[in-house]
Amino acid sequence: MHLYLHIPFCKQACHYCDFHFSTNTTQKTRMVQAITKEILLQKEYLKNKELSSVYFGGGTPSLLNTAEIEILFKSIQSVFSIHKNAEITLEANPDDITFQRLLDWKAAGINRLSIGIQSFDENQLKFLNRAHNAEESEQCLKDALKAGFEDFSLDLIYAIPSDSNDLWRLSLNKALSFETNHLSAYCLTIEDKTVFGNRLSKQQMRPIDEELASDQFTILLEETTRNGFEQYEISNFARKQHYAKHNSSYWQGEPYLGVGPSAHSYDGQNRQWNISNNSLYLKSIEKELVPFEIETLSEKDRANELIMTGLRTMWGVDTQKINHLIDQEFKARSQQFIHDGLLLKENTILKLTNKGKLQADRIASELFFT
Repeated sequence: MHLYLHIPFCKQACHYCDFHFSTNTTQKTRMVQAITKEILLQKEYLKNKELSSVYFGGGTPSLLNTAEIEILFKSIQSVFSIHKNAEITLEANPDDITFQRLLDWKAAGINRLSIGIQSFDENQLKFLNRAHNAEESEQCLKDALKAGFEDFSLDLIYAIPSDSNDLWRLSLNKALSFETNHLSAYCLTIEDKTVFGNRLSKQQMRPIDEELASDQFTILLEETTRNGFEQYEISNFARKQHYAKHNSSYWQGEPYLGVGPSAHSYDGQNRQWNISNNSLYLKSIEKELVPFEIETLSEKDRANELIMTGLRTMWGVDTQKINHLIDQEFKARSQQFIHDGLLLKENTILKLTNKGKLQADRIASELFFT
């Protein structure tokens, strides 16, 4: 079983981000207390009480002080047991990372970091409105290694507007020069309710250059392969099978509980999500009510999720699991994608080719059952 905690605070708003957060941290202590209460209120959600992973996400959970992290751990341990080999991840921004804080996090129980580098170039970081600078991008990784973190992942963004691929190669090669066993690389997207979305609507910036994105994705595949990484999900790469346990649980349809405002949960049949409003969340939890909406998934909904998530991974989609739903239309579409070099079939498993990975969302949607 898996637990996600959404910490909905950030120092400043990155221009591309549409996750739920607030830059007003005055309610941080109150929010921590509310999340501990929600853990108790949701204690029956997961049938198995042993956790294989705990993930502190957000927002920026590295804004929490050590005492707040310890409070959350105490609440978790009052309800769940944590497996001795559990993956316990904290998302952290470089500007929050110091050598002492790293030692404190380790002592509190954090054994994996997901570090939001995004770029090692100063101008690109300013363009994205990141809170850290290029020097901090490098220093935090040196400190993580010095503090003894053997398991940490780096986040990078590609297709940032540029005249060439040089800056992408610089950031990618810099990341690969550190002793990380995991890399997450995401194509820059422009979402409506963001600074970039607003600029795009006012024609103050150009849409993402699809050719640049394709070229940089190809460079990403080449460089990670050359450095011994395995692409186990479209945006995620691991060396020595250091797959992220928590995120892999999502892609493989395992149950998980999400606590905090905007957090999602899945019990194998239903999806539910908490309200994306800090104030309303706090008021509701303090009344001992969890403010969520719920959706019961039909058989076709679950099959479509299997297609959508499975195709993104190296494990692909086992058509035996959806064989009773497969019709002539599904067979014809999948065969056409195979003919076009976008899909391949290994026994009963459908997988995307490298060419197909560039069109993953379209291919999945065209295979959906209606």
